[in-house]
Amino acid sequence: MMISKKALPRRTVLRGVGATLALPLLDGMVPALTAMSRTAAAPVRRLGVVYVPNGIVMEQWTPLGAGAGFEITPILKPLARFRDRLLVVSGLSNKGPDDIHETGATSFLTGVPPKRTQGSELGAGVSMDQLVAREAGRHTQLASLELALESFDDVGTCGGGYTCAYTNTICWRSATTPLPMETNPRTVFERLLGDTGGTDPAARLARIEQNRSLLDAVTDKVAHLRRDLGPRDRHKLGEYLDAVRDIERRIQKAEAQVDEPLPDIAAPLGVPASFDEHAKLMFDLQVLAWQTDLTRVVSFMISREYSGRTYPQIGVPEAHHPTSHHQQDPDKLEKLTRINTYHTSLLAYYLEKLRATPDGDGSLLDHVAVLYGAGLSDGNRHSSENLPILLAGGGAGTLHCGQHLQCPDPTPMSNLHVTLMDKLGVPIEQFGTSTGEIRELSGV
Repeated sequence: MMISKKALPRRTVLRGVGATLALPLLDGMVPALTAMSRTAAAPVRRLGVVYVPNGIVMEQWTPLGAGAGFEITPILKPLARFRDRLLVVSGLSNKGPDDIHETGATSFLTGVPPKRTQGSELGAGVSMDQLVAREAGRHTQLASLELALESFDDVGTCGGGYTCAYTNTICWRSATTPLPMETNPRTVFERLLGDTGGTDPAARLARIEQNRSLLDAVTDKVAHLRRDLGPRDRHKLGEYLDAVRDIERRIQKAEAQVDEPLPDIAAPLGVPASFDEHAKLMFDLQVLAWQTDLTRVVSFMISREYSGRTYPQIGVPEAHHPTSHHQQDPDKLEKLTRINTYHTSLLAYYLEKLRATPDGDGSLLDHVAVLYGAGLSDGNRHSSENLPILLAGGGAGTLHCGQHLQCPDPTPMSNLHVTLMDKLGVPIEQFGTSTGEIRELSGV
């Protein structure tokens, strides 16, 4: 680390015509007089949530053996290179009065089953990500980000007399206020790094044409800033700007394809036709959000409950939801396993990006806790018992990873929430249906 005598402000931004660009944490933002305190101080703690729907083939997910000697199962195989940064947790449950998709999605972060309603009188509980965001948001521009890969067009009643609103999000600001999930990478990009000036699509397109690149608008400021930075900061800034440029290029490519005919698929502005590219863009945007400390809480739905998405790119042309109702059909189980494994391969892409991104004296992966899992275990039975859950990352030194933790079954999922919130600096005595902390984690 290079310590400067004159520090840049932590919230330094580069301003150009119609654009502002936040910067990552640079060594030059640390003054000499506070260098020792920064080195000794705890790094920033961050929470990421990644949700997958319709259950998982638990026989292909659950590791054999507990502790550090657990076996990497087929669905977890894409994550094998992150073994020392994985904490697989078994035995957690979110059992509600009804075993349905709505319970799985709503209870995942709230620990509270949804109120049965077909109208607007929603009822659940505040989600743990929002409790963390209330505290972390005091230090950032955005309290939290809520992202997804599927548009949420379902309205009316879904299953069991429950409104479809319960499957449209996993994030709740209050017991009656679900948060919308953003699917458009351009919108996320502008919210994080650009000066949108509004959300009207025509106006935004005009601005994009006028100023094709955020970086082009701040080129002079970047050149001036580089002259004042040390070699390590120049390298770090270069990598960051390369990532911004790459994301811009990919978004612009998607926008250029808006008018191209696509078979059986809608392509909203800025959303790539390729699911794989869309997912990786959204993960890259999350890395930028962490890198610039614009937020410390991000929740991401890879897909939604009842999702009928097909995955021809991995040899599964059948819709996801019907496939999850496998009735023990070996062919459907194999295809569902393939979908589950594809989803963990996307998580592996994200973790690799986090590991490759410097943050303070470590990496972003060292300083984030990523909660990955599903609100249902067996999608065929809509079971919310013994959920597929894992934590990834170092949690800024608070997570003892590299192990499979088998909790007594059933242990409320809310116990994990209470434990995790405490590690994120938001201690709470009771949450959802919690009965206490997970002692094997709380002392780490």
